[in-house]
Amino acid sequence: MNDKDIKDTLNTAKDKLPDPQQAIQTAKDKLPNITPKPPGIKAQSSAQDLKARLEWGEPALTIIDVSDRATFNHSHITGAIPVPIEALVDVAQESRIEPSRDVYIYGENDAQTTKAAETLRKAGWQNVAELHGGLAAWKAIAGPTDGTEDSQKPPEGQEGYNVVATVKHHLETQNADNLDLR
Repeated sequence: MNDKDIKDTLNTAKDKLPDPQQAIQTAKDKLPNITPKPPGIKAQSSAQDLKARLEWGEPALTIIDVSDRATFNHSHITGAIPVPIEALVDVAQESRIEPSRDVYIYGENDAQTTKAAETLRKAGWQNVAELHGGLAAWKAIAGPTDGTEDSQKPPEGQEGYNVVATVKHHLETQNADNLDLR
């Protein structure tokens, strides 16, 4: 085979190769759409459902606590807003919570939660999730909480996130070290 035959063979082979950009696009088109999506809202949601949604990173949701103010101040889901159940619709409208926005709602018990969710749905909110088990279920899966109780007693295994517990531990350790030196 001479040089001309080799060049002709290479050119023929080159012509048969697809354009690399076109080949990539063809391969992409043949792949199924596997774009990850955040978990959707369910009318009856668990604490795990809410936690998974928050862990997604951009939840675009609102958490409403309809417990009385003293209960809310004592402990609530981090990021929840307190709204008295009797003023729920007015506050939601005044706060400009869009009727299409995902709303997770919980109260002191499941009956209060259901009543609040039904109130919002009747007023036109379309994506309202009842957080069954409420705060207790949230704490059971170690979901983050705020409130006077939580600032004094951190959840088990989360002492490092609690300033009061950390300072108390430091003082106790420091005092114990001082006693050992005497």
